[in-house]
Amino acid sequence: MSQVTLKGRCLCGTVKYEVTGDPQRFYHCHCSRCRKSSGTGHASNIMMASATLVFSHGESHLKQFKLPEAKRFSRQFCTECGSPVARFVPELNAVVIPAGSLDDLVSIKPQARIYWDSRAGWTCDGDALPRFPEGPADLLATAPAAPR
Repeated sequence: MSQVTLKGRCLCGTVKYEVTGDPQRFYHCHCSRCRKSSGTGHASNIMMASATLVFSHGESHLKQFKLPEAKRFSRQFCTECGSPVARFVPELNAVVIPAGSLDDLVSIKPQARIYWDSRAGWTCDGDALPRFPEGPADLLATAPAAPR
């Protein structure tokens, strides 16, 4: 892929952001942390390597929660409406974007379901995406197709 600029915002519009970078990964994560933080069966996140993240509006309304025992897990959200928004993850040197927070269409499509073995029994699974029992060893490396 090449460099793109994507705009997004929270539900109430208080927080607005712009990310410029290379969208390399788009995963549906079924781990318990993503389920708890999203309130759904999985979180859909786009990862952009070597990206810049700029908040054009509402940066003072951001709060970040980092789970102390987690290596990479954090959540950044609007304090007004609670919607998750893009965040820089230093451990990955990447910006992670909750796909549902984007205003722009993206050319990258979901590539895999990760932490499949942690999924809730009621989660959706009606697609042909590769499934990984846990996360790929390197979230930004080329992910080979995994057996279903």
